[in-house]
Amino acid sequence: KHLSFFSGFGPFRQYLVNSSWEAVKELSKRGLGENIDLRVMQLPAVYQKAKEQIFKIWTTLQPLLTVHVGLASSAKALIILEQCGKNKGYQEMDVCGFHPEGGCCMLDGPEKIESTINMKTLWKNISVEGIDIIFSRDAGRCICDYTYYTSLYYGNGRAAFIHVPPLSSSVTAELLGKALQTIILEMLKQCGN
Repeated sequence: KHLSFFSGFGPFRQYLVNSSWEAVKELSKRGLGENIDLRVMQLPAVYQKAKEQIFKIWTTLQPLLTVHVGLASSAKALIILEQCGKNKGYQEMDVCGFHPEGGCCMLDGPEKIESTINMKTLWKNISVEGIDIIFSRDAGRCICDYTYYTSLYYGNGRAAFIHVPPLSSSVTAELLGKALQTIILEMLKQCGN
């Protein structure tokens, strides 16, 4: 069995129920087939704590792939596939009122790290009923981008980041879980599974 790891975030700003975590919980109910041991975790929307958890995931579990899911409050009914994580420019405060020292993820890290998953190819190959999917090269210099960069750094690029919209009457946790399942099965094909 190949281990794949998934994370969503806890409460963030006015979102007491974070759609990213609801989507990940829904995905874990659905599963990814017999060959994939799917593990999930809720990350706090706190830079330092998220970084510590990601370091632990990569050093102790060494998954085939880690997929992080975050909430994009600006996206009304869009799922956004993020291609790369950026190292600098983190001035936005986390839920504890902190931002990384010098606005930087890794002092010795490169400016940006690309995922080994080709998100553009993925985006061209999939469609999900009831929701649009777009491709992006800028995850937004907040806790999401920070988490992604950290995971790409520790995982040698074997990480992916997906932004999901807030929950609404048309965007349910079930819809997001089903969309994640479709997207991730396609990602795993790129990993050779």
